[in-house]
Amino acid sequence: MVYLDYAATSPLLPEVIKAMHEAEQKFFANASALHTPGHLAMNKIEETRSLLAKLINAEPSEIIFTSGASESNNTVIRTFEGHKIVTSPLEHHSIIESAKVLSGDKEPALYSYMLANNEIGEFLPIDKITKKVHKNGDFAHSDLTQILGKLTIDIKALDLDYATFSAHKIGGPVGVGALYVKNGVPFKPFIIGGNQEKKRRGTTYNTIGIIGFGAALKHTIDHETWKIYDTKIRVLRNKLARRILGEIPGSSLNTDLDNSLPNILNASFEAAEGESIQLYLDAEGIIVSTGSACASGDIKPSHVLMAKTGDAEVAHSSIRFSFGLNNTEKDVEKVMQVLPKIIDRLQKISTIERKQK
Repeated sequence: MVYLDYAATSPLLPEVIKAMHEAEQKFFANASALHTPGHLAMNKIEETRSLLAKLINAEPSEIIFTSGASESNNTVIRTFEGHKIVTSPLEHHSIIESAKVLSGDKEPALYSYMLANNEIGEFLPIDKITKKVHKNGDFAHSDLTQILGKLTIDIKALDLDYATFSAHKIGGPVGVGALYVKNGVPFKPFIIGGNQEKKRRGTTYNTIGIIGFGAALKHTIDHETWKIYDTKIRVLRNKLARRILGEIPGSSLNTDLDNSLPNILNASFEAAEGESIQLYLDAEGIIVSTGSACASGDIKPSHVLMAKTGDAEVAHSSIRFSFGLNNTEKDVEKVMQVLPKIIDRLQKISTIERKQK
């Protein structure tokens, strides 16, 4: 199998599997309990908190564990319920949909812009946005879910008040995430009912999941994975991009290779429907996405590509290839052995006329 859907989720790292298996046997106790097994579990949770804080240049006290990026995003938006909430049309649905419901006209405002988009990988100028936001006395949040492990993160240099992270994008388990909340900024708990996380998220700790997150963070730090992405993975992504443009008529890129994450490539194929391309590739053992996996049940064109191109045909004919640490040149070769034939087959039976160049 050629797996090129790392932006959706990544396979569990061997270190993570080992750490979680050990946790099931040794650190299963309720981490809020006063007894010794509870203290041991809490110590492991605090280890993960410290690792994430170290990786992003934050204080451990500024890290809150959540069930994932969507909860983290929702928590920030709900903190500013009734206030002016400003986002971009490229944001994840967990930001866009909650902002539609909860935005008002009160001040101060919240500005939420992801540093890099999950479907096309392109960067937004967060440094310029946060400078303007804070000058006006407002607050800044960024969804950094796709950034962790791919680039170095200095939360202080980014000048963010809130930031979102997820474990399963870096080889950790699904169902665990984190929210950075700068000391002193407004905050309202999303889940109420317990004293966990200093009363900032009330519920029993997902100790085993958090330990798995910690193992993934340790792997990220020990291997400096952002350097691997900037070299090996960027080369693979760019090679696939060049070959698609050179070997497949009617192909185009939706990703700016000079202004994007090194592992995401979004391409469109004229007169070929994205879901069909995905299914044909799947039959060949090549796993890709038609966009954001969170919206895979939605037949509407990608809101990201519609915002960028305004062209429904481009959006419906798009495929996202997203690379991870395990990919090699053989994976690119495998894709290009079968993708041109698939596109040619679909274009020949399509009812959409090819545009004349």
